[in-house]
This record gives sequence, structure tokens and C-alpha cells, in this order.
Amino acid sequence: MRFLTKILARAALNRPDAALIKASGGAPRRVAGRTLDPRFQFIEAQARARPPAAPTPETARAQTEQLTYLFGGRREPGCEVEELRIETEGRAIPARLYRPTRQNPATPIFVFYHFGGGVVGSVETCDAFCTILSNAIEGPVLSVEYRLAPEHPWPAGLEDAFASYRWAAAHADRFGAPQGKAAVGGDSMGGNFSAIVAQEMKRTGGPAPAVQLLIYPATDLASEHVSMTAFADAFPLTRQTMDWFMANYLPAGTDVKNVLLSPAYEPDLAGLAPALVYTAGFDPLVDQGHEYADKLAAAGVRVTRHCFDTLAHGFTTFTGAIPAADAACRRMARETAEALRA
Repeated sequence: MRFLTKILARAALNRPDAALIKASGGAPRRVAGRTLDPRFQFIEAQARARPPAAPTPETARAQTEQLTYLFGGRREPGCEVEELRIETEGRAIPARLYRPTRQNPATPIFVFYHFGGGVVGSVETCDAFCTILSNAIEGPVLSVEYRLAPEHPWPAGLEDAFASYRWAAAHADRFGAPQGKAAVGGDSMGGNFSAIVAQEMKRTGGPAPAVQLLIYPATDLASEHVSMTAFADAFPLTRQTMDWFMANYLPAGTDVKNVLLSPAYEPDLAGLAPALVYTAGFDPLVDQGHEYADKLAAAGVRVTRHCFDTLAHGFTTFTGAIPAADAACRRMARETAEALRA
């Protein structure tokens, strides 16, 4: 039954754009001068037709994994995959290593953190993208299964991010990469972690990332950007969902301007790793990503940036069903490879 549901979902999305738009409201969805990809519009319309009940962390995780199963891409060929456990600081952090058949020994190991508001997501939700990234950079990618809230509220997941990044740099030669070096990246909350890791390495004198890849990152949990209102009901990340994430992720009374939560409030961004900042047009977080890219550039950091105007938050998980999402992921991976070679 699950497989049949996937076949039917993919078949529905294979219709012409005009048919998809007709089946999802009759007119293209336009907000703030942007037009949503017809396939995203169709999926959004289907989601609106079945409003979910109040989620629990367990049901939200199951729904996220189901979306990945229905719309995610397959692993790229030419990439070996290994399950690992990172033994560090008295606990074992699960992780998944991707290693390309054609590996460049000069490419640093790349540490990747998945999306999910600190509450949902897993190495499965970014599995296909990690193979695209690994093949593009011709180097190993370490995808981290960090702890999730509410069972493990902030800063537990971030502590796992710090520990796994330091471990990867220290053990990089085990995977055919330069010893003592690493790059870092992630999407949404993973982008938040990546920006904070880059800052923390500067603060503590740790190994600076070769690059930081920030995909629709959450960088400012305190401010009310225009996009928070304009795209408050966007699929799959709504303002209501964001509030639910934070209610589960943060202990009561947490200062959301803490730079270990909102990296945009770090006053000194000079000297940070070159950044690749990618945003989605239909996303409450789009203004945060743009603003953080501006701040990095103003501090003299080399920044590559692009907004995929027709796509929505979480598009790395839709590469199997939305061609524009697949193309965006390949562009990000290609430009990351170029930044690493530079």
C-alpha cells in the first residue's frame, strides 16, 4: 500500500503544468512577486485539503519520513555508504558516511546536518542530497544524526554538531581526506547549526571550516521579518509550524538572541569561512537568509548566494518529484565543489 501511494503521488505530479495548476486552485500561486513551482503548488493544495491534527513529535517525525519517501530522490550511483557511531564526550552519535568512488584526496571531509526545527528529520531526509554533494565535491560527507527535542532540548543537538565536527576534522584521514580539516553545511536547522559551528570554531580556535553551506538557514529567532508574514502559510513550513518547533526545542525562558541560537546576533563575523547561502522563495525564512548573507559580506566574508524563487522550504527532500528542486540541489553541490577548489 505504501509503495502504491508513492506511485500514485509521482504519477499525479507528472501531469503538464497547466493541469497541475488547474487541479490546485486554477491560477498560479503568486506571493511577493514570486510564482511557486506548479508541482509544489499541487502538493501544497493537497496538504491544505487535509488539514493535520495537532501533531506530536512522533507523528510529525513520521509525516516527515513519509514526505521523504513519497517525494525524495534516490541515492546517486558511485557513492559508498557506511553507518558510523562517533564516540565522543561520553556518548555515541550515529552518523552516515558517504564516500565517492572517485575521490579527490585534497577535498576536506564535509559535515552535514539535516533540517527539522530541532524536532524532526534524520539522515534519511537528506540521504539523496548527500550523495549528490559527495559526488560533486569528490569527497566524503558525514551526515550527523544529532539529538532531537523535546527529548533532548537545546543545546543538546548543537552540542552534537560541535562534537561531530571536531571529530570529523580529527579523523578525516581515516576517510581519505586531509587531516585536521573539514567543511560544514546543512539545511534549515542544519543551516543554523552550520553557521554557529563556523562561529564557534573562530571563538574557540578550533579548525575553521573550509566553507559553510547554508541552505535556507534559520539565523534569527528574535526578529519579525517581512517574509515571516508574507509566507506564514507556505507549505511545508508555516509560521504555526515554526512556533510549534520552538515550543518543543527551547527550554522556557531561553534568550532567543543568544548567538548559539541566532547566529545573526554575533557582532564579529570577520574572518569566517567562505559562505554559500541558498534560500527558497516561498519560505518564512527567506529574509533571514538574505540578511545573514548581507552581514557576512559586509564583514568581508566571501559569499556565494542565490534565491530559488519558485521553490519552497525543504526542497532538498523533493528531488525525486520536482525537477526544479533536483536542479537546485545539483547547482548547490556544484558551486560548493567550486568553492572548495578555490
